[in-house]
Amino acid sequence: QVQLVESGGGLVQPGASLRLSCAASGLTFSTYSMGWFRQVPGKEREFVASISRTGRSTDYTDSVKGRFTISRDNAKNTVYLQMNNLELEDTAVYYCAASTKNYLSARYGMDYWGKGTLITVSS
Repeated sequence: QVQLVESGGGLVQPGASLRLSCAASGLTFSTYSMGWFRQVPGKEREFVASISRTGRSTDYTDSVKGRFTISRDNAKNTVYLQMNNLELEDTAVYYCAASTKNYLSARYGMDYWGKGTLITVSS
């Protein structure tokens, strides 16, 4: 019974910052690479960021490099996404995901998914 529960979404203005959290249960957290994805209506799910099992390596889609930071705390079974300088184009439902594969495979699929949290960036 793997569960991934996102939190931290909301309505913010352009330029603002938010930190998303994803609490994992039902798995041995440190054995999974983790990732964040986002999706807007009518478009395919987009890879945002991923992190290795130890947290030593990360991967980001080009549009968020320099603005978003993925991190994890294995002692808390939690992965985070720090989002700075948010843009209108960042508006989406953000999903947390887990994978038994290495973090670089996150762009191509994950094994478990959360239900998502909505980020709306609006002026």
